[in-house]
Amino acid sequence: MNYNNKKFRPISNSENGEVSEEIIFHYIQEGNILSCEYQGGEIIKGHLIGLVDEEGNIDMRYHHINRNGELMTGVCMSKPEKKENGKIILREEWQWTSGDCSKGNSILEEI
Repeated sequence: MNYNNKKFRPISNSENGEVSEEIIFHYIQEGNILSCEYQGGEIIKGHLIGLVDEEGNIDMRYHHINRNGELMTGVCMSKPEKKENGKIILREEWQWTSGDCSKGNSILEEI
């Protein structure tokens, strides 16, 4: 699976997450390396980088600065699902590696 130039929007997130529906993730993929810059909502500026395996699963690391001026970091595993219309849903399990180190889940939908 190749995510190059695909855009995703969060449709759900755990309460302890900072990603909201205002953010659009525009993925760039070169080989199996995925990257993205993001911002919006509570996030002033963020980046993610990850590795995509043969099934399209993404093992990623992210960091961003939120509106409170905090530098937040975390890890995330994303698993893709194809919808009937051919669009991709990403089901994510993530954990902060800063702050309270809590875990959460989110769902992103290709737009």
